[in-house]
Amino acid sequence: MTKMTITPEEALAYHLEPKPGKYEVVPTTPMATQRDLSLAYSPGVAVPVQAIADQPETIYDYTIKGNMVAVISNGTAILGMGNLGAAAAKPVMEGKAVLFKRFADVNAIDIELDTEDPEEIINAVRLMGTAFGGINLEDIKAPECFIIEQRLKEIMDIPVFHDDQHGTAVICAAGLINALEISGKKIGDCRIVLNGAGAAGIACLELIKRLGAQHDNCIMCDTKGVIYQGRTEGMNQWKSAHAANTPLRTLEEAMAGADVFLGVSAKGALTQDMVKSMADNPVIFAMANPDPEITPEDAHAVRPDAIVATGRSDYPNQVNNVLGFPYLFRGALDIHARAINDEMKIACAMALAKLAREDVPDEVAMAYGRKLSFGRDYIIPTPFDPRLIYVIPPAVARAGMDTGVARRPIIDLKAYELSLKSRMDPTASILQGIHTRAKAAQARMIFAEGDDPRVLRAAVAYQRAGLGRAMVVGRESDVREKLEAVGLGDAVRELEVVNAANTRHLEAYQDFLYKRLQRSGFDKLDIHRQAARDRHVFSALMLAHGHGDGLVTGATRKSAHVLQLLNQVFDAKAEDGAVGVTVLLHKGRIVLLADTLVHEWPDENDLAVIAIKAAGVARNLGLDPRVAFVSFSTFGYPVSERATKMGRATKVLDNMKVDFEYEGEMTVDVALNRESMAQYPFCRLTGPANVLVVPARHSASISVKLLQEMAGATVIGPILTGVKKPIQICSTNSTVNDILNMAVMAACKVG
Repeated sequence: MTKMTITPEEALAYHLEPKPGKYEVVPTTPMATQRDLSLAYSPGVAVPVQAIADQPETIYDYTIKGNMVAVISNGTAILGMGNLGAAAAKPVMEGKAVLFKRFADVNAIDIELDTEDPEEIINAVRLMGTAFGGINLEDIKAPECFIIEQRLKEIMDIPVFHDDQHGTAVICAAGLINALEISGKKIGDCRIVLNGAGAAGIACLELIKRLGAQHDNCIMCDTKGVIYQGRTEGMNQWKSAHAANTPLRTLEEAMAGADVFLGVSAKGALTQDMVKSMADNPVIFAMANPDPEITPEDAHAVRPDAIVATGRSDYPNQVNNVLGFPYLFRGALDIHARAINDEMKIACAMALAKLAREDVPDEVAMAYGRKLSFGRDYIIPTPFDPRLIYVIPPAVARAGMDTGVARRPIIDLKAYELSLKSRMDPTASILQGIHTRAKAAQARMIFAEGDDPRVLRAAVAYQRAGLGRAMVVGRESDVREKLEAVGLGDAVRELEVVNAANTRHLEAYQDFLYKRLQRSGFDKLDIHRQAARDRHVFSALMLAHGHGDGLVTGATRKSAHVLQLLNQVFDAKAEDGAVGVTVLLHKGRIVLLADTLVHEWPDENDLAVIAIKAAGVARNLGLDPRVAFVSFSTFGYPVSERATKMGRATKVLDNMKVDFEYEGEMTVDVALNRESMAQYPFCRLTGPANVLVVPARHSASISVKLLQEMAGATVIGPILTGVKKPIQICSTNSTVNDILNMAVMAACKVG
């Protein structure tokens, strides 16, 4: 698997643009009128205030408490970087907050406490408890983290969870359950060696013992060797609880004959000789980050029968905490839990293990660019599996109810599962999917406008993300100067810079272009100017001759002009079947709009073709297309020629016997709103439309720009489809990320 490279400049730009940080607070209720403000604050707010004072449990009904977690750190153990302080921890904690939202729709606020005194942290968190439904402790060094978590659990009546400990433990346990099933071993019979006696290591061993591992079969090691009964050096009460009665003194001695190795220590801690000495079908969880105790390649070189997991996303079997903490809190919050107990953690681990053994949906396999099935290279679900949100929280909630920590038990778990499915945001999984497919394709991507810093930054990002080979059309000196200006001067060595002055193919390009255009008023001098001087035409010629696999252009010129130039090389006109499809992403919804690029005023036959092409793009993105022909009228009223052609388009599709849902004509609210659609029970759509075919290009442009400017919708496109080669045309106001997304679309051949 191709590894991703992230530069310091890219990382800083990500946290700086478009606004500093990674999230913002958005109201969920109207705030437009004086009446709204009177309800939100004084005098209306007095009513819920009094209700909560009279019945404190109603705080979950009238405030955000029931879906709010505090992510708390003092920065003493940041991401393996050590004690860098509370301020330095803020980017990490903001990241944790957005992961809660992204994966489980849990609101989270990061709070960095500028103290290393456990008592001060305990008191601060205790005093904030009323405001939150749960507390996620993060990046607090051992042994203070044990003290803080234990005391807070004792004095608070909401879940307190130190993810560095228990998050790793839960995912480790899930993977171990499946690894032992594959190797044909029982956990109670296994000799288990753990290296790394910090917070995560101790939590892993404690949870595994709860699953049935025997104390006498578990050997814990730290930097000083085996933790044995009677050892005094470097000990504390948490290590002492796991001290073994054993003559073994070193990790090397402990590994001889071991069935399982669990590493939460450091790069290189496990050697090939140690792996050789393990029992048959050994299980190796080398979870040190960013570099594992031993790489899967090195382990398999000496033990092909080993099952190996790491903390890395570029290897199979990633032990990733994001599989656990969002869903643990989701389940706990939804029962208004007083705690997250061991039974809930075990339920999470068991549910994860079971999910990995089930058939993997095609969209998950598509997202990862390979078929996934339960086995040695797939013992843990992938973080982007959409089933996690409705499989794990119900298991956690059920365990919480069974053990008596639920304030408000869920009566109908089936209905709860359905509600969880509605929380899923399909936009993120679709974008992840196309990025993964692009990485698998490894396309040589031509970036036509190498004189634009945005394009150059996108090209560098494409290359360094491991998506493929970035080819930039421009002068090398100009490319170098512009990259240096944005702090990426070293990247010029990574890019392939191409132009007419350094290609040996120019004559072939010109011959090809002359044959196409000689009867369209172009002489040989015109052809030379076009091929040698116009970067859009030159880039298209590169693509036409197979000297690249995809093309991204349009960031510096209007799309209509760029399309006209591309038509000199490719057949990308309306009569050729070309269509532009724009993807709109907003508040977890995806809608495709067509045609946004090619057809100025399509008739019903054109509209049918547009629908077919747009449905193909939808399927390429992993959507089941539901097409609506939209207008200002619904099913014939009010009557207008501009609207009736939309209705006639459905009759054209009737005769073509296409294999997707379609209906029209209808207004946008009928197409997108289930309640409005229900007023027309004869409507053939089974749910809200996700593909809208509009009457004309101008209406498409107005719709896209209005949604972008007023609603803040994310826009991808227009995606050019119906052309023989993958070409994507950006808009002139595209950001670096927009250009990169279009390159990814071209690499995946979404059009």
